[in-house]
Amino acid sequence: MRQAQSLHFTTHDGVELFYRHWPAQREPGQEKRALVLFHRGHEHGGRMAHLVDELNLPDHDFFAWDARGHGQSPGTRGDSPGFAHSVRDVQTFIDHIGTQHGVPEQDIAVVAQSVGAVLVATWAHDYAPQVRCLVLASPAFDIKLYVPFARPGLKLLRAWRGNFFVNSYVKPQLLTHDAERVVSYRSDPLITRPISVNMLLGLYDAADRVVADAQAIQVPTQVLISGSDFVVRRKPQEQFFERLGTLHKEKHILPGFFHDTLGERDRSHALTRIRRFIGECFAHAPQRPSLLDADRHGASCAEAESLAAPLPKYSPANLYWQATRASLRLGRQFSEGIKLGFDTGFDSGSTLDYVYRNEATGKGGFGKAVDRNYLDAIGWRGIRQRKLHAEELLRLAIARLREQGRPVHIVDIAAGHGRYILEALQGLEQRPDSILLRDYSELNVDQGSALIAEKGLADIARFVRGDAFDRASLAALDPRPTLAVVSGLYELFPDNDLLRASLGGLADAVEDGGYLVYTGQPWHPQLEMIARALTSHRGGEAWVMRRRSQAEMDQLVAAAGFRKLEQRIDEWGIFSVSLARRVR
Repeated sequence: MRQAQSLHFTTHDGVELFYRHWPAQREPGQEKRALVLFHRGHEHGGRMAHLVDELNLPDHDFFAWDARGHGQSPGTRGDSPGFAHSVRDVQTFIDHIGTQHGVPEQDIAVVAQSVGAVLVATWAHDYAPQVRCLVLASPAFDIKLYVPFARPGLKLLRAWRGNFFVNSYVKPQLLTHDAERVVSYRSDPLITRPISVNMLLGLYDAADRVVADAQAIQVPTQVLISGSDFVVRRKPQEQFFERLGTLHKEKHILPGFFHDTLGERDRSHALTRIRRFIGECFAHAPQRPSLLDADRHGASCAEAESLAAPLPKYSPANLYWQATRASLRLGRQFSEGIKLGFDTGFDSGSTLDYVYRNEATGKGGFGKAVDRNYLDAIGWRGIRQRKLHAEELLRLAIARLREQGRPVHIVDIAAGHGRYILEALQGLEQRPDSILLRDYSELNVDQGSALIAEKGLADIARFVRGDAFDRASLAALDPRPTLAVVSGLYELFPDNDLLRASLGGLADAVEDGGYLVYTGQPWHPQLEMIARALTSHRGGEAWVMRRRSQAEMDQLVAAAGFRKLEQRIDEWGIFSVSLARRVR
């Protein structure tokens, strides 16, 4: 039996999580490959240790973590600061394996079960990793709570009393037919039965989103479904598989298997298929479908065209959206934010600056209440989180340039009022060498220039009018930027040719080894409301957005000559912010 090493890695928020490492038995010169294991809810990585020998892949390193709040990792048992927090832990763990153990992301296969499988599926959707393949066993996309209206009831209770914990009702004999596994489950002191309601509801929300938008996942994926699962429902598992965007996918239904698919008595049937699938994925160079023309065909193209099409005049849906538009027109009489949206466009730089300030204003108390409700819409909350993430990655890029002894010349090609750029610089020990803000709107140039003066940065910053899609003007930027920023722009334009021109101009301008901060919008829960009820800055026309998956956005950036290094995404999976480096 291969022996495990007990190790720790530091997460993005400074917490040290426990993991096990089983080193490979390789021949000299053999390429490094690894399998990373993610355990079920309530359990820990030690419960998957048997797979290291049973999968019989001696030339692969194996890794298995204890998720925060589980096993030997710290944290309140069964809890985490949030489901998205744990998803980011997955990315941090994969990064750690690359830097500390020398296994690059493309040479890693991931095997995950139940709640762990939902974490990994969400990570694959939101972060678009370049891992070799995924094996998802009995993913817990929809847990059988058996109590009528349990999910809305838990939401109401949480709103009333805050976060609390519920205990798992599942008996170990309903998890597996393996008698030894049942006994070990009962006696394992590291098993934790409670799960926080925050994590449980976060799991449900993430699962709904990932199942609905599985087409965004391009990683080769094998899905194993237990045929007699008393814990989770099969239908979402089937829907997830059917919608998967990868061309290389497999589904296996295992008759009679209980929920602990990889710990079942007859698991050899599952393990044989896993070993063969992983072997096939490693036998060939990774191939992902090109998404550079996803604006012309595919799911997001069809979705945007559907949103742009008019509804039948007297259909219930059209009547509903007419009423929604009427309510917004009424709201503009009281709310300053809604009025600004109608006057300048709900996607304008002026609207974004208002959302960033997050100060409800309107006519009297009622107007302020209406404005506060408007500002608290999930999309605007996501925008504000995007601002924080953009500021974080801006400061990170500046710090790296300073460490390299390089000048900091910043350009933002569509800065709006430039608030997030200018506020990101507050508190820096050393100011940038130069800041160039550009925008196509004269109003934004005027407002942004005033903000530069207000912040006392007129000696290093200037604001000029410029076209973010004019490759020639971007390529001629002077001084040549070492840090370019594109925030909230590409999401507004469905045409990838425009993005290729813009990114190409930035690639021409940015020095080798310089940085690019870019944003994306892989998901939005209010797309139809935005398209049917809100207007854009382009002449008051409907604001129809085409979502770009993170995989598509990263491919466009890579095709221009940048390599992604870091990524952040909000807890709802709406807006991502990434940091890339220029590579010649």
